[in-house]
Amino acid sequence: MTTDSTTAQASTPVEALARFAACLNAGDLGGALALYLPGAVFRPAPDQDAISGRERIGEALRALFALEPTITGEVQRVHEAGDTALIINRWRLAGTNPTGAAVEMSGTSADVMRRRADGTWGILVDDPWGGA
Repeated sequence: MTTDSTTAQASTPVEALARFAACLNAGDLGGALALYLPGAVFRPAPDQDAISGRERIGEALRALFALEPTITGEVQRVHEAGDTALIINRWRLAGTNPTGAAVEMSGTSADVMRRRADGTWGILVDDPWGGA
């Protein structure tokens, strides 16, 4: 896993989401975690509650990264209000589970991004299942 020092330098909310997808596709867990803001929350599965904190989010993302996935997305809507933005994104993911079986998932996410003090955008709320 490599971390690109520019990973967290997203200049728009949509770019932050695109950088997360690029990190997932590249197997860059560190880069993906760098996009999460302090106090961020992530909902790991449709039947699970959201978790918070980078350490817990990292643990949940490790399972996802273990699938060696490829994800694609299509942004449906962006609502920006000052330093906060809501993105609704339709996504598809394909990977392989530990037994070698193909895994396919899809959903519509509801993601809240927030502008950092330096003007870059990060992930505050990541709910891959929340836009349905």
